[in-house]
Amino acid sequence: MPLALAGLTTSTMAASTVEVHSDPNCGCCGAWVEHLEANGFEVDHQRHNDVRGVKIEQGVTPQIASCHTAIVDGYVIEGHVPADDIKALLKERPEVAGLTVPGMPHGSPGMETGREDDYAVLSWTRDSQPPEIFREYLQ
Repeated sequence: MPLALAGLTTSTMAASTVEVHSDPNCGCCGAWVEHLEANGFEVDHQRHNDVRGVKIEQGVTPQIASCHTAIVDGYVIEGHVPADDIKALLKERPEVAGLTVPGMPHGSPGMETGREDDYAVLSWTRDSQPPEIFREYLQ
C-alpha cells in the first residue's frame, strides 16, 4: 500500500499545473514549456506583453530575473529551471518563494543551443536574504 500511495503522490506532483507568463515572441520560453510538458506537467502558457508586471507582482528582482515567470502550487519559478528541480521543490516544500535560473544559460532546458554553460538553480525568499544554491549543473 505505501508504494501505491508514493506513486500517487509522484503522479499528482507531476500533474501540477504550471502557469507560465512569457513574451509572445520568445522562442526559448516555448521550448521550456515543452520541457515541462514532456516531464509530466500541465502548462497554462500565457503569452502577453506585461511579463515585467508579473515579475514585480511575484517579487522577482532584476538580480534573479530571466525571460519567463511561472507559478506552481504557490511557488514562483523564474527562468529555465529543470523540471526535476521543480518536482523536488514540490516534494520537499521548503519555505522559499521559489526557484530561479537567472539569465538564460546555454544548456539549461529550453536553451539547448549546442553550447553548455555551468549554471545554478537558486532558491529565494521574499526578504532581503541572498538566494541560495538549490542545485548546480557543472559541465
